[in-house]
Amino acid sequence: MTHILAINAGILVGVILALWAISVRIRDVSFIDSFWPLGMVLLAATTFLQAEDGAPGRKLLILALTSVWGLRLSIHLFTRWRAEGEDPRYKRILGSAMDKKGWSFGKASLLLVFAMQAPLLFIVCLPAQLGQLAAEPASTGWLAFAGKCLVLVGIGFETIGDWQLRRFRADAANKGKVLDTGLWRYTRHPNYFGDTCVWWGLWLIAAETTIGLWAVAGPLLLTWLLTRLSGVPMLEYSLKKRRPGYEDYIRRTSSFIPWPPKS
Repeated sequence: MTHILAINAGILVGVILALWAISVRIRDVSFIDSFWPLGMVLLAATTFLQAEDGAPGRKLLILALTSVWGLRLSIHLFTRWRAEGEDPRYKRILGSAMDKKGWSFGKASLLLVFAMQAPLLFIVCLPAQLGQLAAEPASTGWLAFAGKCLVLVGIGFETIGDWQLRRFRADAANKGKVLDTGLWRYTRHPNYFGDTCVWWGLWLIAAETTIGLWAVAGPLLLTWLLTRLSGVPMLEYSLKKRRPGYEDYIRRTSSFIPWPPKS
C-alpha cells in the first residue's frame, strides 16, 4: 500500500510542477480547476495498474466511475476557462500576494495554488486509491451497489446543473441576473452537491474493504472545502457583488442540500 501511494504521490507532484511551469509562462493559473478531476482519474488509473492483488470487479468499478465523472468535469471546466478566461478568484488571490507581499507571479502561483492543490487532491482521491488495494471481499456487495447509485446520482445532478447554467449564461438577456430555475431553484450549488455525492459514493464502494474505510478522510475533506472554504464562501463572496438579486436568492434557496425554496 505504502509503495503504491508513494508512486502515486510522486507522479502527482511531477505533473503539478509541470502545470505550474505552464502557468508561469501564460501568467494564468485558472486551468488548474480542470486538472482537479483529471488528476483524480490519473491517480485511479495508476492505482489500477499497480494494485495487482486488488479485487478485479471493485477495481474496474472504481476506475470506471471515477473516469466518467472526472473526464466530463475536466472537459467542462477546461472549455469554460478557454471561453471565459482567467478566474477572478485566482486573480484576486495572486494579485493580493504580489501587491502586498511583493511576490513574483511564479512564487505566488506555486505557494498559493499549486502547492496546495497536490495534497488536497491526493487526500480527496483516497477512496479511488485505497478502494482498489484489497483482495477481499472478492465481489462487490450491497454497500458498493449503494455507492454506485450515489455516484451516478451525483454525476447526473452535476451534469444537469452545469448544462442549465451554460444555457442560462448563453442568453444575453440573462446578463447580471440570477439563475433560480431547474436544479438551481432547490440548491444554490447543484454542481458542488453532485461532486460531494460522487465522492461519498466512491467511499461507500471502498468501505467494503477494511483499508477502504480509512479513505473517509477524502469525502470529509471535500465536503469541508466546498461548503466552508474554497467552494461556496469564495464564489458567493464574488456573486453578491456582481449579481444585484443574489442576496434575495440566498435568503430563499438552500445553500447546498437540495430543498424546496422558502416563500
